[in-house]
Amino acid sequence: MDYKIVGQTVPVVEVTLNSGESMYTQSGGMAYQTEGIQMKTNAHGGIMKSIGRVFAGESMFMANYTAEKDGAIVAFASTVPGSIVSFDLSKYPGGLTFQKGSFLCAQSNVETSVTFTKRFSAGLFGGEGFILQKAVGNGMLFLEVDGDPIVKELAQGEVLKVDTGNVVAFSPSISYEIETVKGLGNIFLGGEGLFLTKLVGPGKVILQSQNFGDFAGRILNLMPKSR
Repeated sequence: MDYKIVGQTVPVVEVTLNSGESMYTQSGGMAYQTEGIQMKTNAHGGIMKSIGRVFAGESMFMANYTAEKDGAIVAFASTVPGSIVSFDLSKYPGGLTFQKGSFLCAQSNVETSVTFTKRFSAGLFGGEGFILQKAVGNGMLFLEVDGDPIVKELAQGEVLKVDTGNVVAFSPSISYEIETVKGLGNIFLGGEGLFLTKLVGPGKVILQSQNFGDFAGRILNLMPKSR
């Protein structure tokens, strides 16, 4: 399998498959394909994992694209302006944890499932919500990023505090929790909300420079109110 990421504003990942190789994505994720691609829709990973994906903001059924000849191409498009980041999961023995809604596509030998935050408070108040997702396997995984990706390598005990909703993914060695913003003035006047995501190393963290949900909310607030 070979791939390239095409475009900058709303990019696509264009995947070239050899005969028998396959990719899967949630329903509606495919942008275009050449001849020689067979599509099948099913509950990838079983019905229980499919139900879990619904709670994580993904489709219950996945579309699987398999090459019937060498050199067949299928492309998957991001849903909002931003970036696409790739991960070779063979380099992540413990898998990769990522926020709900960021999954774009993966090779067939990658398994995704829902996972719960270790701390209940993180699930209640974190921008990723109570349910996160985890990917394991030896293939390629592609995630959507709002805006630009920012990669941080945290040393043992190194702390990174992030605005809610700007965490995309992190390695399983990262400790994840939520802390309250200190000071009443900061809470009510700072414009950042009540909570920050606290990530503690060692491990890799991928952030996004934009939170499209917040961006869309600001646009709506700027629109004139109907009488």
